[in-house]
Amino acid sequence: MKNLVLASASPRRKEIFEQLGINISVVESDIIEKINDNEYPEQVVMSLSFQKAINVANKIKEGIIIAADTVVVKDGKILGKPKDKLDARKMLQMLSGDKHDVITGFAIIDQTTLTKVVDYELTEVYFKRLENNEIESYLSYDEYFDKAGAYAIQGKGSLLIEKINGCYFNVVGLPISKINVLLKKHFAYSLL
Repeated sequence: MKNLVLASASPRRKEIFEQLGINISVVESDIIEKINDNEYPEQVVMSLSFQKAINVANKIKEGIIIAADTVVVKDGKILGKPKDKLDARKMLQMLSGDKHDVITGFAIIDQTTLTKVVDYELTEVYFKRLENNEIESYLSYDEYFDKAGAYAIQGKGSLLIEKINGCYFNVVGLPISKINVLLKKHFAYSLL
């Protein structure tokens, strides 16, 4: 069995593998993430994930590398990670009572065979209409730090959400089911 390598510092992504009982090593990518506003969000996340995977591929000799990048998209605009509490408040107000998309691009590279697959997953997320006091209460938990769209579905952010249409794990940051399908199809590797 080949070694799996996660090209991400995200503890949430590593936890997804750990919940499945899968041993995965972590080698962080050190690319500088640049988002081009002229590109479609799907292109942005696939490009960034591929850059991360290539960066890590240049650091290791063997293994199957999995890299990912997640964005929140509202009305065609990419909402990244908030700069501060004020920015997080604006994002949550924008998402309140409406639908947005969570898009995760991912790249898988087998360092031995040089097989490469790049794809993405999209999940629709519907927020409840949030009262100002609910937003302030959520912000008091500091959960919004380092989260695209300023919320974490796996934490207190779950209380902000009315429903989702699509893959829950995609909203966490790694569409593990789709990744498993592609691992089996292109890499003869199953997470089951």
